[in-house]
Amino acid sequence: MKWIDKLERKFGRYGIPNLTVYVIACYVLGYLLLYLNPSVLSMLSLDVSQILRGQIWRLVTWVIYPPSSENLLFFVITILFFYYPIGTSLERTWGTFRYTLYIFSGIFFTVIGAFLLYIVTGGVVELGGFRVALGGSIFNTYYISMSIFLALAATYPNMQVLLMFVIPVKMGWIAVLYVVMILFNILSYIRQGLWFMVVPIVASLLNFVIYYLGTRDLYRYNPKEIRRKQEFKKAVAGSRVNGGTGGISKHKCAICGRTELDDPNLEFRFCSRCKGNYEYCQDHLFTHEHVK
Repeated sequence: MKWIDKLERKFGRYGIPNLTVYVIACYVLGYLLLYLNPSVLSMLSLDVSQILRGQIWRLVTWVIYPPSSENLLFFVITILFFYYPIGTSLERTWGTFRYTLYIFSGIFFTVIGAFLLYIVTGGVVELGGFRVALGGSIFNTYYISMSIFLALAATYPNMQVLLMFVIPVKMGWIAVLYVVMILFNILSYIRQGLWFMVVPIVASLLNFVIYYLGTRDLYRYNPKEIRRKQEFKKAVAGSRVNGGTGGISKHKCAICGRTELDDPNLEFRFCSRCKGNYEYCQDHLFTHEHVK
């Protein structure tokens, strides 16, 4: 992703080292408020209606909302064996700036999703035949934290982890399981008429979708590239039939498949602008599409 390389060269110094520790600190504060004073926690949520009334601190403070309201023991185990090791591993792999950009983009997309949802619904949704105000409690960092694991699994799909501390499983398979669970949750919300609950999921995972698509070789699915490969295979097959009895060729055009055995007067050259060792005949040296 070349545009990220440019950003890193220009703004790399603004990366936040050990960002995972700060994220966990927000979780701890959120859990303390959840058990000690829930009313204060509700004043910090991502409630767009209140933000538009001047409570702009909610644009930032919503990140302390804990991913879930499970018991404290479950929270400690999750922090020690999930969020912290995975977050620090991804930061070491990508570097501080890229990891910081990834986390903050997830936060940014979630905020954008909250505003879009408010614009569409006006802050009120139909629930069980009643009109209910859409608060900010549906927005938290659960799926942002999930995106960290998905990114690490996409980076190291063959890395093994111990499921239930006993069963060795590759991270790629666990990521597939999580994706299936996420899709199941989305379908469940839609079937129940809770379509607005899908917005936080999609918005929070948009950073992973962009990362995944940006690191895949999508050019091979380009119709032009597919057609070029098909033509190349046909040309190579035809060249093998025509020149199969005339000995072994030293040169072969990557477009038409002709060799010096087909015509001793043909000239062949390698293209310096193509990625890889591609040789072309004199008829296609200056007319072919460069391989990127």
